[in-house]
Amino acid sequence: MSIYENIQSLGISLPPLTASVAAFVPYTRSGNLLFLSGHIAKTNGKPWTGQLGLELTTEQGKSAARAVAIDLLGTLHGALGDLQRVERILKLVVLVNSAPSFTEQHLVANGASELLTEIFGERGKHSRAAFGVAQVPFGSCVEIELIAEIQ
Repeated sequence: MSIYENIQSLGISLPPLTASVAAFVPYTRSGNLLFLSGHIAKTNGKPWTGQLGLELTTEQGKSAARAVAIDLLGTLHGALGDLQRVERILKLVVLVNSAPSFTEQHLVANGASELLTEIFGERGKHSRAAFGVAQVPFGSCVEIELIAEIQ
């Protein structure tokens, strides 16, 4: 199956590329590398707020990370015009808005990692860092940035 067939089979609609809300751009390219700025988790178009381990469960965080990955796919598509141009997802950096005692950031991050592997197959397997942070912009529960190798 093609990348777009995989996306369709999962019932996913790619969101449009959205403009930045601060002093940065949604992506930059250097050679065959595409760097996507951090995307926050949203639900119904608004920040998906809450702290993991306090107001949100690990499963809710995993769902939020999956939702961020869908937004990242929309940005990739907007930047490239065709997701078939993605050679490989190289790295994710996942920031999880965490209560001090929360230690399952890696499980939250799996929501994004698993989806990217489902969609891109071997090309979706990537390196990753997942951090617990005191806060994320707009009080969102998860923020993720992505680096991809492109054609």
